[in-house]
Amino acid sequence: MKNFINVGLLGAGTVGGGVIKVLEKNAADIEKKVGKPIRITKVLDRNVEKRRAEYGDQYIFTNNIDDILNDPDIDIVVELLGREHPAKEYIVAAFEKGKNVVTANKDVIAHYGEGIYSLAEQKGLDFMFEASVCGGIPIIEPLKTSMAGNQIHSVMGIVNGTTNYMLSKMSNEHLDYDEVLKEAQAKGYAESDPTADVGGLDAARKVVILASIAFNTRISLKDVLVEGIENIEACDIKYAQNLGYAVKLLGIAKNDPENGITVCVKPTMLPLTHPLAGVNGVYNAVFVNGDAIGEAMFLGMGAGRLPTASSVLGDIIEIARDIQSGSTGRISCTCFKEKKLCPPEKMSAPAYIRLQVLDQPGALAAIAAAFGAQNVSLRNVIQQNAAKGQKAEIVVITHSVSESNLQMALQILKVLPVVEKVSCVIRVEDSSLA
Repeated sequence: MKNFINVGLLGAGTVGGGVIKVLEKNAADIEKKVGKPIRITKVLDRNVEKRRAEYGDQYIFTNNIDDILNDPDIDIVVELLGREHPAKEYIVAAFEKGKNVVTANKDVIAHYGEGIYSLAEQKGLDFMFEASVCGGIPIIEPLKTSMAGNQIHSVMGIVNGTTNYMLSKMSNEHLDYDEVLKEAQAKGYAESDPTADVGGLDAARKVVILASIAFNTRISLKDVLVEGIENIEACDIKYAQNLGYAVKLLGIAKNDPENGITVCVKPTMLPLTHPLAGVNGVYNAVFVNGDAIGEAMFLGMGAGRLPTASSVLGDIIEIARDIQSGSTGRISCTCFKEKKLCPPEKMSAPAYIRLQVLDQPGALAAIAAAFGAQNVSLRNVIQQNAAKGQKAEIVVITHSVSESNLQMALQILKVLPVVEKVSCVIRVEDSSLA
């Protein structure tokens, strides 16, 4: 029997460097928790000389993946390269070589998780990916283990720190979207091309993973309705506050036993009393509702070097324990059911809608008639008067309305002569508006 649990690390950048740092710092305690020391023996990195200068001779650095895959002493491969390729191919190759795998790669899990998990099961190996969703927040393992006895009704979360930072700044400092985006980019919270974050795609990949685990069925990225925050303005935040709401970009997954599963990423108004409403800055949070646990929320840093490294190391330790007990592969893929998706005509939620309209007699009546024709019931109507001859602004909050009826109403509004522009549409999560 070997004296060490040996790890091959793919990528020594931000997160990989964090894993090295935390493992070095807490090595003695980790050994006691596992029963055997864990050591990183080889590290794959493009900048071999840079890493050698940074870490010295303590680790073997290589730019050849075969040096790790073909090393019989390596028990666990930790993939922290990012992007889909070649990460996906390296993960598959690691399983083929009989090695357990840890990854933080949400893109690979969202697109290829089913096939990779099947291979891991076939080989009797562990495949863990806690850090793929919400960085340092433990949510995947709790859904798979601690809450495994529940029927999960819904999972709803702030799973993208960039957009939460931006919306928090817009809310707290009354700033416009463009101004906040530039600041987020300057601070490194947003990429130079922020499309994946602000457009909701990053959150969509994460909610695919959460929904698949929570509902024990395979959810694909194509099943997710995705909207970003690009059209939200400071005035929408102000209207929301005046009405008793906070605006968040939420990943939402709900399981309606009658109508099926709904999965979406949308800007959402939450009552200020909701636990998620007070989650600000770059923090992430996931709110779970189950039949036994009731409501539970998981809160923490959704990204960052050490928080993400914390989740990665948690997975490494769990696999090391399984190796020690000879029980790798004990938790198989939890997507063992085939559940239907909710059709658009059955998806429903209240909505906030802001319109730019001509300030003329009959405008409000025409707008109300357009909503009424699609069975959209209005809860609140706010009109901001304009100077004579100029545009006015109308804000409405609807009662719960089907997605299909809402979209039909919006299409009618867009061609109404009195409507200059449908400026913003935001989902509302408020049980009082059902």
